[in-house]
Amino acid sequence: MNTQQAQRRHIDAILRYADDGSPPESPGSELIGRSWTRCLRDYGLDPSRPRSARIVTQQTLREHQDSVDEFLSVARAGVEQLYGMIARLGYVLLLTDHRGITVQYLGDQRSDRRLRKAGLYLGADWSEPYAGTCAVGTCIQENQALTCHRIDHFDATHIGLTCTSAPIRDPSGKLLAVLDISALDSPQARHSQTFALHLTQLYARMIEDAYFLRRYRNQTVFRCDASREFVQVNGQYLFAIDDEGGIGAANTAGRSLLDGRPETGDGASLTQLFDCRLRDIWSIPYDQDDQVRAFRLRQSGETLFAALIQPRAPVPTTAGKPREHSEDVVPELDRLAADDPVMRRTLGLAKRLRNRDVGLLILGETGTGKEVLARAIHAASHRSRGAFVAINCAAIPESLIESELFGYVAGAFTGARARGMRGLIQQADGGTLFLDEIGDMPLPLQTRLLRVLAEGEILPIGADRPVRVNCRVIAATHQDLGERIAHGQFREDLYYRLNGATLRLPPLRRRADRPHVIRSVLDTLVAQGRLSAVRLRADAMSALLAYDWPGNIRQLVNALAFAEATCEGGEITANDLPEECVSGCLPPADDGPAGDESPLRRALRAEQGNISAVARRFGVSRPTVYRWLAREGIALRRLPG
Repeated sequence: MNTQQAQRRHIDAILRYADDGSPPESPGSELIGRSWTRCLRDYGLDPSRPRSARIVTQQTLREHQDSVDEFLSVARAGVEQLYGMIARLGYVLLLTDHRGITVQYLGDQRSDRRLRKAGLYLGADWSEPYAGTCAVGTCIQENQALTCHRIDHFDATHIGLTCTSAPIRDPSGKLLAVLDISALDSPQARHSQTFALHLTQLYARMIEDAYFLRRYRNQTVFRCDASREFVQVNGQYLFAIDDEGGIGAANTAGRSLLDGRPETGDGASLTQLFDCRLRDIWSIPYDQDDQVRAFRLRQSGETLFAALIQPRAPVPTTAGKPREHSEDVVPELDRLAADDPVMRRTLGLAKRLRNRDVGLLILGETGTGKEVLARAIHAASHRSRGAFVAINCAAIPESLIESELFGYVAGAFTGARARGMRGLIQQADGGTLFLDEIGDMPLPLQTRLLRVLAEGEILPIGADRPVRVNCRVIAATHQDLGERIAHGQFREDLYYRLNGATLRLPPLRRRADRPHVIRSVLDTLVAQGRLSAVRLRADAMSALLAYDWPGNIRQLVNALAFAEATCEGGEITANDLPEECVSGCLPPADDGPAGDESPLRRALRAEQGNISAVARRFGVSRPTVYRWLAREGIALRRLPG
């Protein structure tokens, strides 16, 4: 049976259902039948007139995304993790708001046109009154997880799809969003989607709970589960409580324990829910080695195991002289990372060594912030009153590097300054000398540098007596010095002289604290006056977090500077980011009759080449329009009048 025949047969089945209620081949449950009835009687949808996918304008999409901005920033990790599991199976992932508008989308760009035509795309409207019976819209109406498989769909153009959705609720129990995974080409058998339903429900619950913990991060959360071993990491029931044990909010599972009440509050407390006293709750972290206590539900007698998640507290200040160990509070270094394990180990070692005059070798890819770390170590050390002198060994011409490093006396060579010049090493006396890209230093100068480090003195060009220098040396490179030593390009004795300790900086793409790095870099650029005050919207943050950053933090600085220069209204969106940082930002598809001219060309013609007017017409920024022009190969001067 070809596609048109299958669609005609599906339309006939729905019309028979409308006329006499005769059961079709599907729906597979009463739930789908109720949805078909709503489509026919409440929405007045005509099965013989299928609707094309509706993609809202960029402006409308932005309004929907703004309404769930905080939620999107929390949901991002779960959405990306789930998509990583299903992408190879041919699924796309949609996250919609409570009205059915797709506010986040992940899919295979190779199938971009087919997916957009089917409505499996960013900005698509999957509300039941418009799209008919479908996983997202029917999930919203029925307030439960479901699979809408092939001919379950009301619209005949959707009968090749399989879609599975699960609701995500806010802490008050109201529908907040819908998580959906869909496939264009699905197996015939309905049971093939059983695992998809379980997986979608699992991730919907994980995202919901992460949002709950984010919302109540400044309040004590009582977390409990049937398993003592799992409660600390994956407790099923969450309750935000006050000092008297009163329940201010609960996740979906938690609300199911509250006598079926849809709302929390109204005097509900843990001492009413569990057979316990208030002191039993607050003593959880202290009475048991594993910080878990067993509680019994009053109504059912079931035993649950509970732990407390304490609210965030400010970092205590240390009175008196600080101790030199990794737990010290050192603002200059602490601000460089959040919870990335590699960075915390590196910074812990830097704290312990900041006041020790041992050589430090900082290793990391280009752009990872090696000089930033070196400056922070200097600022946190007892040498902070001295100068920090940075030398890029790869940038100084080889003919000048000796005079730049060691200086010279008056008349040392033709063209020399009349009074001579103090070299960079001497300028660092009492402070810190930072040798960046040390791996590119010429071998003859490596020999002279080794003598400086060994003897603590330099001999300026033309001088007959050495000059004493007391400076701390920190070197850095992105190269493999072991390999350069093996090839005779770097002195082994200099390597061991420089490498009193090695500090490794991970590339940005591998850092677990990328959100902190992005916000910190932006805040620093604003504080330095290099950028105006702007905020990152959730879609921009998601794009920045998904990008691979081959140029690391240095590239991030440039990307943020570009976005700040092109954004409007003091808010950076994904459309304002450089092209290489964004995927899926494509010009609108042509929903009109087929023809040789694209909607973008027609808009340019109608607006007489005015880019700002075209941007307003599509509800996007000007940089987005320019990217569309480049992608379609449109030059404004070639457009006929």
